[in-house]
Amino acid sequence: MFGVVNKPYTLRGNMTDEKLRVVLIGCGRMGQEYAKFYSLLDTTEIVAIAEYNDERRKVVGERFGVRALYKDAAEMYQRLDEIPDLAVVVLPGKFIKDAVIASAQAGVRGVSTDKPIGARLADVDEMIDVCEERNVVFHGGNLQRARADVQEAASWLRRGDFGTVQGATVHAWGGEISGGGCQHIAVLRLLAQAEITEVIAWGKPREALEADEDTGLIINGRFTMSTGIEVPVFGEDTPCRGVDVWTEDSLLRWDWDDVMDIYKGFDGNGVRVKFDRAFTPCAWPQYGYLASSILSFISAVEHGTEMAISGHDLRQSLEAAIAAKYSALWGSISLSLPLEDRSLTLYPRPYRWLGGDHAAF
Repeated sequence: MFGVVNKPYTLRGNMTDEKLRVVLIGCGRMGQEYAKFYSLLDTTEIVAIAEYNDERRKVVGERFGVRALYKDAAEMYQRLDEIPDLAVVVLPGKFIKDAVIASAQAGVRGVSTDKPIGARLADVDEMIDVCEERNVVFHGGNLQRARADVQEAASWLRRGDFGTVQGATVHAWGGEISGGGCQHIAVLRLLAQAEITEVIAWGKPREALEADEDTGLIINGRFTMSTGIEVPVFGEDTPCRGVDVWTEDSLLRWDWDDVMDIYKGFDGNGVRVKFDRAFTPCAWPQYGYLASSILSFISAVEHGTEMAISGHDLRQSLEAAIAAKYSALWGSISLSLPLEDRSLTLYPRPYRWLGGDHAAF
């Protein structure tokens, strides 16, 4: 545990011409993607890097012109003379909690993380609670929920452009429900404009269901939403893969890499008709939803706007995944959300939990 940092700091002023000071905690493959984008923005400056791998720390520091290099977050916060504005935590799941809490305790204005946010619900609760207590914006990182087209489609649904959402389905929800599965849940909650209140599931193969981690776990089931709709969950391949939501005469489909499809009305044979509604072009298309996610985080810190993906969203996704695993394990019983037992866990595969340097292949 990093513990509370008791060192006094010099606070950055609120001058609009000053850049946001960013520290990067973890600079593996994905961490360097974050670093690339933050280094391109006129409004941010990477001022320090924390990375346990000595060679990687040096190489990445040289690449991005950062001289303040530290072994871990604990050392970094003890030695920095000025509180950073943003802490960007891009670590394997096992190490996220300590870095998030250390950053919040150090006094940053916002802390960003990514999936899988953790394995134990109680640990994720603690991260969220510490950030809320210290008024720290807790960003959820790089999920497809942050895609510009997904966010815009959600705004159309909230505005009532297509009517009231009457149903939804989740497709191909298997393999790693703590990873890709969390992507599905985050998008489902956004487009359905609702929370999951009940989970009933069954899973296979049995050895995957009984394992601590979710590699190869296929889950089928049903989610009940706070709006009353019941959402079938298909664990294996269907003609789609992603999330569908529909209203009386329209269907909106998120299907991973493709821009969202929208259908409105039916032809003479009762087949849905593709609706050609243009989405606003993404400001940084080469960076995709990583860019839109980071920009929404910066806006939330600077202006108090809503983020495309938050730490709360990551918790809700993980909680649904944990509920599905245990519902299936315990005989397809109904589990209500939020779960009462916050000690329940779901581990991702070792590469995601421990990182490529430590995982056994």
